[in-house]
Amino acid sequence: MSDYIVRATAAAGQIRAFAANTKDVVETARKDHNTSPVATAALGRLLTGGAMMGIMMKGDKDVLTLQIKCSGPIGGLTVTSDSKGRVKGYVNHPEVMLPANAQGKLDVGGALGLGVLSVIKDLGLKEPYVGQTELKTGEIGDDLTYYFASSEQVPSAVGLGVLMEKDNTVRQAGGFIVQLMPNAEEEVIEKLEKNLAQITSVTELLDQGYTPEMLLEKLLGDMDLEINEKVPTSFYCNCDKVRVGKVLISLGEKELQGMIDDGEPIELNCHFCNSNYNFSVDELKELLELARK
Repeated sequence: MSDYIVRATAAAGQIRAFAANTKDVVETARKDHNTSPVATAALGRLLTGGAMMGIMMKGDKDVLTLQIKCSGPIGGLTVTSDSKGRVKGYVNHPEVMLPANAQGKLDVGGALGLGVLSVIKDLGLKEPYVGQTELKTGEIGDDLTYYFASSEQVPSAVGLGVLMEKDNTVRQAGGFIVQLMPNAEEEVIEKLEKNLAQITSVTELLDQGYTPEMLLEKLLGDMDLEINEKVPTSFYCNCDKVRVGKVLISLGEKELQGMIDDGEPIELNCHFCNSNYNFSVDELKELLELARK
């Protein structure tokens, strides 16, 4: 498998960890949405974090949504994932261009500016769980770290990265999430902090040929690391014409009749994968019949 996530534990269960390679996921998103380099980096980081957080859920039908609403020129981002490693997402303004930041890197923080991160977990209960935190840096990895600590009370370290080629295709993408369990001893915490301090850039390591297993080995190799599972991850959108037709039916008879009266075919776009679906006037009439039943 090309893109995948590994799930692991360390220090006799005092730490749980995830690491991912998501190059193909992010390149698919870049192609689908024709994103600029900085928009690719922002969306790629959120897709990577979302994919790893998705497999933390247990139910087959559980759905996780990460949504960023922000003041920066990118306007906002939305990513949805499930417990099987499937993830999809989009940015509000995929064309945004910005000069490099002070470190000479893509200015994701500048693209996002101030804002709010919402984490919505639909676990099949009456109401979804919603956690919200302010963006701390807009770099996404830091913002997810803060979310875990403040909303879920789980001390975590999140590292995410996307590296672009000169032709603006994706060269590398991936990341890690390392979390301390409630029983973590002080000695384990200190050792983890020391190991984390040695990781300066996720994309640098990926570009050196590091796999997700090797990333965790570097972070937790001296702490009895155990790889528990390897899960394929992919950019996957479940939209199709039937599903889009159901959305039109849900608008109601009056709305559908208005479209039919206009006498023109309509085109609907899926935000997540940028696919377009065309409905002729005759097809709209069929949907109206279904809406009346």
